[in-house]
Amino acid sequence: MLYWVLKWILIGPWLRVLWRPKVEGLENIPASGPAILASNHVAFIDSVFLPLMVHRPIRFMAKSEYFTGKGLKGWLSRVFFTTIGCVPVDRKGGRAARAALDAGKQVLDDGKLWGMYPEGTRSPDGQLYRGKTGVARLALESGVPVIPCAMVNFHEIQPPGHKLPRIKRVHMRIGEPLDFSRYAGMAGDRFVERSVTDEIMYNLMNLSGQEYVDVYAAKVKSAPPVAPTAA
Repeated sequence: MLYWVLKWILIGPWLRVLWRPKVEGLENIPASGPAILASNHVAFIDSVFLPLMVHRPIRFMAKSEYFTGKGLKGWLSRVFFTTIGCVPVDRKGGRAARAALDAGKQVLDDGKLWGMYPEGTRSPDGQLYRGKTGVARLALESGVPVIPCAMVNFHEIQPPGHKLPRIKRVHMRIGEPLDFSRYAGMAGDRFVERSVTDEIMYNLMNLSGQEYVDVYAAKVKSAPPVAPTAA
């Protein structure tokens, strides 16, 4: 109930007025039934505008720390992430990846939409980075279609390091559902899962217009800065 109140009455209308979202391909989201929405990830507001524009609730994974904070800040965090459809997942330990997949599988088994960012983290520079194969594993285990969702200009609206987004029209493109039923029963095959993931990333590249970098974004973020060379 709170989700719909915030989306259609309290917050959603203001977001629509200020950022005037332009969405292409919204008809590719099914009216019912499970699907994985696989999106590029360039800004925090990805998780705000995608649920705002899709007519059905979307569930996302979020680290459990967002739901366990203390005081007013902790309460606001819980309310916000619950409202935008996040499911708490403990990302610590060796079973973190499996826990995330199990959470997504449960949502899909319930006939709902599950949102994923195959890159695993926000892009450090607006480019599209190599996808992790968890999205492929979940698609093959569940047998549901994957719908690529591209945040086209979100890097300009909220560049890395900027907490507040700029007021500028947001642009999103939603591609046609990708059917991987030809790989039925092949979940766990790392070559198949890499092929499926690369196909998803190829579609995101075409939809977003981003330059593709065949390296994990997390690796780029963790690399030490390169010292400037003397002239």
